[in-house]
Amino acid sequence: MVPVEKIGPKRLVVGAHYGTSEFIIQRVTAIILAVYTLVLLVGILTMSGFTYAGWKNLFTFTCFFIPMGQILATLAMISLAWHAWIGVRDIWMDYVKPVGLRLFLLVLTILWLVGSVVYFVHILWRN
Repeated sequence: MVPVEKIGPKRLVVGAHYGTSEFIIQRVTAIILAVYTLVLLVGILTMSGFTYAGWKNLFTFTCFFIPMGQILATLAMISLAWHAWIGVRDIWMDYVKPVGLRLFLLVLTILWLVGSVVYFVHILWRN
């Protein structure tokens, strides 16, 4: 029996490209957040008066009967939560070594982020 060499082109690659999708997701969510920040900045600068009605219109404007303000804000919040999840998850995985504590922190992070998105959607989309 000939031993299998694990170097060169026949090597066993474990974990190759692990993290590539997370890297891409973080860049895409960062772009979404940057664009939404610019939309908010333009909205604030073009606002006639810094009033409650003007502030509310930043999040509730419509375009052809489509609630674009709410859709963009929801997309930005989901992007923020997803971006935060990837970053905080990597921190917990890199620096918290006890498995039980790491699992507790991961579950706590998921609950916090999902709760934040649900609360945001509830506030933004209620009548």
